[in-house]
Amino acid sequence: MLQYIFILVWLGFMGGIASQIQLKRLEFVCGERVMRYPWWFSLFVFFPIIWMAATRGYFGDTFMYQITYLKMPDSFLEFAEYLKSVEKDKGYSVFAFFVKQIVGNNTVCYFAVVAFVQAVLLITVFRKYTPYYIMVVFLFVASTDYLSWMFNGIRQFMAVTIVFSATIFMLKKKYLPLLGVILLASSFHKTALLMIPCVLIAQGNAWNKKTLVFIAVILLSVAFIGTFTSLLDSALKETQYVNVVSDYKSWNDDGTSFLRVVFYSIPAILSFIWRKKIQKVRDPLVNFCTNMSIISMGLYVISMFTSGVFIGRLPIYVSLYGYILLAWEIHHCFRKEMIQFAIGGLIVVYSLFYYVQMKVWEMF
Repeated sequence: MLQYIFILVWLGFMGGIASQIQLKRLEFVCGERVMRYPWWFSLFVFFPIIWMAATRGYFGDTFMYQITYLKMPDSFLEFAEYLKSVEKDKGYSVFAFFVKQIVGNNTVCYFAVVAFVQAVLLITVFRKYTPYYIMVVFLFVASTDYLSWMFNGIRQFMAVTIVFSATIFMLKKKYLPLLGVILLASSFHKTALLMIPCVLIAQGNAWNKKTLVFIAVILLSVAFIGTFTSLLDSALKETQYVNVVSDYKSWNDDGTSFLRVVFYSIPAILSFIWRKKIQKVRDPLVNFCTNMSIISMGLYVISMFTSGVFIGRLPIYVSLYGYILLAWEIHHCFRKEMIQFAIGGLIVVYSLFYYVQMKVWEMF
């Protein structure tokens, strides 16, 4: 438990240093001159997460990943035969094989490389698109996303971070290179294809007609959840996820917890309250993050009524944008004299959520 508390203390310490020393430098982002933390500091802030991910014990799926990695052939010829037997997401197997050529059978180094790649891709977007980098990393940690994904579902999170790194293509509507990145990510985890419709829905002003239609579809899906699960089962029949519906029902998976859905919905809820301010700003990044947060909220609501194990894993592709949005909302939607109070409240509330989730993780 102490190491998980240390992460929050470390981020607080880094925030204290950043408040006392001018570390930010001028950079060009989306054609504008903005102040951003240098790369070395951004990586330093994230370093304990990488270290913990590399040296973790048998947390979540760790043992399964270790066994799969150690059983993987060392030679190219043997690997070519081995790859034929891999039924899904071969891109990750290729990636792991090349890591093995560098670090051998050392699983600590293997997890370190995976965590480092994921961290670099996350940092690239977080530091580029928000001046509130430390707060965004805090939200990523306090939500326990770093545990759920960098310690557990690392194959899918590789796909998530690959797509996340292509945010620039999403904002500039460069769909051809974006499609290439999504297809690459889908070789790591097929769920990456979900981002194709998500990106299209998220384009345009915050809370536009497309997002309202999306919300209406979510509400109808919840109202007619039996019909929704039947349609989902039919849609997945010819895919690698053919048994998703039957599996989560047989496992008595009662969906994502209400508390978790509420916390992941906070950016979208606040954006609705302050939608006039957001629409007045006309910032393409803020609009995009707002609409992504709406999609995240919708997917989490569906997962609450279906499966936390399967459906609850999908929103991670879009929920990362919620952290950028929430940090922006705190600094731009409150009155100046209330910003520090709002930041303090955010830290307290999310730290309590973090503590509750740690207790949940201790049960596994």
